[in-house]
Amino acid sequence: MRGLGDIFDIPELRKRVLFTLGAIAVFRVGAAIPIPGVNGDAIRAIFNAQQSSLLGFLNTFSGGALGRFSIFSMGVVPYINASIIMSLLQGAHVLPFLDRLAKDGELGRRKLNSYTRYLTLFLAVFQSFGLTIAISKMQAPGGLPTVIDPTWTFYCVTVLTMTAGTIFVMWLGEQMTEQGIGNGVSLLIFTGIVERIPAASWSLFELVRLEEINLFAAIAIVAALAAVIISVVWVETAQRKIPVQYAKRMVGRKMYGGSQSYLPLKVDQSGVIAVIFALSLLSVPVTIMTFAPNQPWAEGAMRFFGGGNWVYDAVYAGLIIFFCYFYNSVSINPVDLAENMKKSGGFIPGIRPGEPTAKHIEWILERITLGGALFVAAIAVMPDIMKRQFSVPFFFGGTSLLIAVGVALDTMGQLEAHLIMRHYEGFLKKGRIQGRWFNVGSGAAR
Repeated sequence: MRGLGDIFDIPELRKRVLFTLGAIAVFRVGAAIPIPGVNGDAIRAIFNAQQSSLLGFLNTFSGGALGRFSIFSMGVVPYINASIIMSLLQGAHVLPFLDRLAKDGELGRRKLNSYTRYLTLFLAVFQSFGLTIAISKMQAPGGLPTVIDPTWTFYCVTVLTMTAGTIFVMWLGEQMTEQGIGNGVSLLIFTGIVERIPAASWSLFELVRLEEINLFAAIAIVAALAAVIISVVWVETAQRKIPVQYAKRMVGRKMYGGSQSYLPLKVDQSGVIAVIFALSLLSVPVTIMTFAPNQPWAEGAMRFFGGGNWVYDAVYAGLIIFFCYFYNSVSINPVDLAENMKKSGGFIPGIRPGEPTAKHIEWILERITLGGALFVAAIAVMPDIMKRQFSVPFFFGGTSLLIAVGVALDTMGQLEAHLIMRHYEGFLKKGRIQGRWFNVGSGAAR
């Protein structure tokens, strides 16, 4: 409670937290505004029956907006897909000018962000059109139509509304990242997951009250959920510390160096990014198939991407592992780490500086990434398999838990960094001489 009080005692941090909460409130309001011309009861019935399918995951990514077919139905999915495409183009070195922009500092980063936004606009139009056609051709249980009057006017207005909603959500997420706390896009997805907690808790209580499951089974489900959360926190915060020794060197008349430090490498460097990338990539074929929903090949593919089979689970797990390695290859460069270490006079004991150090770091990174990627893939797939094979009433999939815990850890880490920085500065700006405190500006004296 004292930590929460400290958050609101610091003006800058209080402003960031309130801005983040306000942006989340705006997103939740938009997610509840339905698009005119749709049958809300039919839409909810369809998504309640497909919570474990890819359509249910897309509903989670949109913060529950897709289940209401609201103005924010697309959510941040087109923006994530655009980011994946840009990252793949940079990682594969397909377009040299993108590599040059990545090395141009702040100006290059702004241009890359502009290209990502343009690509987001194109994908938003494409995906919203496909989703509108797919929804209009669906029928809820009982034969209820999803669209009251599926004319071309309805299609045009719906595509325009959903595209504008996607661009607004993208802008809102970027503003949250810059002026708020945490990653804005991840927090918007996080809110869609967290808002299901009250309903899930009530559903579990009702099952126990109606004696559909016994009390011990309910306690086992809650214990399993707690164990998964603890294990995710443990892996997300796990590090492999590589010892680094700094040689002594004479600068002027002073001796520097001789200290020992370590290079921390996270076991799961990508965090929830790999899971989000994998799900976003799986959503692209579904969008393409909605343009020909009555074709036999499209119906078979839709059944496959609807989940509920071992092949889909294997593809999903494989994509998670791939994106874990891909993210590490983009975010960590062993050659640059080795060169910077060499310039500062550091070396790994028993390893020669330069290329041998880079190979050693890469060797360690590949092995710890494998363990982290396998763990993330298992957590993402196993709850759905348990639900399908043994009818275990999990109310949250492994993907939702990974995203929720990962985003919560990242946001709490940023809050902690702001608090430590603020307290550290406040401590340094005071000194004490002869029992009296006084301000000393940038230093500390006693």
